[in-house]
Amino acid sequence: MIRRYATACYFAGAVVARVGDEMSGPALMLTGYAVTGSASEASALLAGVTVAAAAGGPVLGAVLDRQRRPGRLLAAALVLYATGLVVILLGLGRLPFTVTVPIAVLTGLPGPALSGGWTGQLPRVVPGDRLPRANALDAMTFGMASLSGPVLAGGLAEVSGASTAVVASAALIGCAAPAAWALPARSARVRRAQPGSLIGDLAAGTRVIVHNPRLARATLASVVCCAAQGMLTACVPLLGERVLGGAGRGALLLSCTAGTALVANAALARFPQHLAPESIIRAGALIQAGAFALAATGRPAVLVLALLLAGIGEGPQLTALFAVRHREAPDRLRSQIFTTGAGLKVTAFAAGAAIGGPLATWSLPGTLAAAAALAASAVPVLFAVPLRAGEAAEESSRGD
Repeated sequence: MIRRYATACYFAGAVVARVGDEMSGPALMLTGYAVTGSASEASALLAGVTVAAAAGGPVLGAVLDRQRRPGRLLAAALVLYATGLVVILLGLGRLPFTVTVPIAVLTGLPGPALSGGWTGQLPRVVPGDRLPRANALDAMTFGMASLSGPVLAGGLAEVSGASTAVVASAALIGCAAPAAWALPARSARVRRAQPGSLIGDLAAGTRVIVHNPRLARATLASVVCCAAQGMLTACVPLLGERVLGGAGRGALLLSCTAGTALVANAALARFPQHLAPESIIRAGALIQAGAFALAATGRPAVLVLALLLAGIGEGPQLTALFAVRHREAPDRLRSQIFTTGAGLKVTAFAAGAAIGGPLATWSLPGTLAAAAALAASAVPVLFAVPLRAGEAAEESSRGD
């Protein structure tokens, strides 16, 4: 029987960890920009800390799926991630930048613990009949974190310096470790269903994602959108400097997106069954594409409006992605599927940021226009994966 405290513990830990995570990206970018004076090197630092998620995500998820108490491994991953952020900060300006970036890559390996690894534990915390609403609320924790994280990072950077924001983000991530440690144990029935090797589990999880058309569609679309979001994020310091009068103010733009994402997800939490997740994923990609195109105009008021609009697409799209994963993932591989998906998304974000930094130095409007085109391409990418005959008929009957 699931204890009542476990739900509060889950959401409290998720909020604290994810706020720290959302602070860390802008804080590292602002710190890198302050130390090196280069948008390209600042975006390379962000890309470094996120790119390793593709490797770390599947392995972390497979190990989590084999643990009797997966929360304890999550707690260790959080501590390692927080420690890595502090090491990066200490290395900036003291070590060659070519040494600091590999440290950032190692730090990013346990990063999926803050997203997919945590969300994969939700069915053991919340009863099945309450899972759709809890899923929307879980996605809202990302929105809350995305709203407050950049505000805290930008505010601390303005008041006390960007390095203070990095320290604060590491402290928040570390503070979430006790909540992860207390998460419920895996049932004996599910543990007995996994006698195979770790390599076998990794292969099985990958096969589920690749051979399940609905999972593959949702994963591909979300990965493409994340790459576009990474390009936008790489533009944030320059947008703040050129449009708003300060690089630190650029981080606050991300809170505009997070605010509307939170409001949109709050509305979705009240009516979780009314729209098919696949429809929301498609609509979210198109809304984000329109928002990024608006941002390319470079006018302050239009820029703020564009970032607000982006959140309306981004927030519900994340909720819909979680709904597809919970619906399609077998329980014995659930953590791996969530962390693998999170790793792919984070790596796509890193690739977008790595490309967007140099492009933004060359042409800021051109980079935003490219991000818009990339987000729009998520829709044809989604349809590139054919459904099985029965699934196609089902979606057709739902009008999806």
